[in-house]
Amino acid sequence: MKLFAKLSLSALLMIVATSALAYFFWYKPKFKSHPSNNSFPFKKGDDRSTTILRLKQKAAVAADFVKEYHYNTTRCFLVDMRIASGRSRFFVYNLQKDSIEMAGLVAHGSGSDKGEAGLDFSNTPNSNCTSLGKYKIGKPYNGKFGLAYKLYGLDETNNKAFERFVVLHAHPCVPNEEVAPLSICESWGCPTVAPDFLTGLKKHIDNSTQPILLWIYY
Repeated sequence: MKLFAKLSLSALLMIVATSALAYFFWYKPKFKSHPSNNSFPFKKGDDRSTTILRLKQKAAVAADFVKEYHYNTTRCFLVDMRIASGRSRFFVYNLQKDSIEMAGLVAHGSGSDKGEAGLDFSNTPNSNCTSLGKYKIGKPYNGKFGLAYKLYGLDETNNKAFERFVVLHAHPCVPNEEVAPLSICESWGCPTVAPDFLTGLKKHIDNSTQPILLWIYY
């Protein structure tokens, strides 16, 4: 009986140990740790350092701009059009903490897509192109695609944005997650994001007492 009891105890301990290991290796990875500063989804092989460096350079310039022209000095929106459309390239940047708070996909204009030749940019009406430059994010309204925010181009490269009806809005064709190496849908020149991502942007825009800067660059 003593031998049987020892064997039973050993078997029970083995089951417990196996269960513990299974929990650690199978269930544990499903729980994500808190993201660190400048963390957003990167696929294997992405050059994180180059993207972060470009963001920090633009953020430094943006920080001076928002102070001088009385924009929101805590956050700005930065869009790096050198990043493929299937990867996160719309960044909510915290200027106070010098870090990325959110990142998501954003469509470029159909007129900008030149295939393997890259992207072309234009401020011309009816070009369906994305326009580079700084934008003031205006008031919200309900448009053809639901919630949208008016955009006012602040540079010569995008000063016809309002005339062209270029606005910040969402569309279901833009995924929540990265799809690279595939590309995403294209717009008629609007920076178009996923509905869930726009919900996140809405919190920052609507709660700000000063206009938020959107900067699309290449």
